[in-house]
Amino acid sequence: MTDFSHIDDQGRVRMVDVTDKAVTVREAVAEGRVTMRPATLEQILDRSVKKGNVLETARIAGVMGAKKTAELIPMCHPLNLTHVAVDFFPDAAAGVLLIRATARIADRTGVEMEALTAVALAALTVYDMCKSMDRDMTISHMALVKKTGGKSGTFERAGSIDAPHP
Repeated sequence: MTDFSHIDDQGRVRMVDVTDKAVTVREAVAEGRVTMRPATLEQILDRSVKKGNVLETARIAGVMGAKKTAELIPMCHPLNLTHVAVDFFPDAAAGVLLIRATARIADRTGVEMEALTAVALAALTVYDMCKSMDRDMTISHMALVKKTGGKSGTFERAGSIDAPHP
């Protein structure tokens, strides 16, 4: 059982001890999609959704989510993030809103979960603010696309997150 870093010799769950790890600059980028009717995305982009500015509200939710990751995911280390950005890339014709979050820190552990949490909370906020006009929205394709820093170095997703995992 000791092959798993979150399980001790007796099979008990534990937070990984990162005390002896080197402090390095670490960054993670995650993406996800919200697919909706093109008319819904048009209203988001025109800022005509009755609940308010969807993208700015979702951006705030994503940043807040990244900052609260350790409260939401068991065994995540509480981190003093140095940077979180949430950006949106709409494809109006397809009705797809790509959400990209970047999290950065100088610390002993990575920020992949913080970037993924930022994407998830931003996507859920888009859904919440637009569900009255489009209940068919789908949140999908959430994945880590890049991470740098730390002992394992750089990871960059090969190909699209549409492609099946090998």
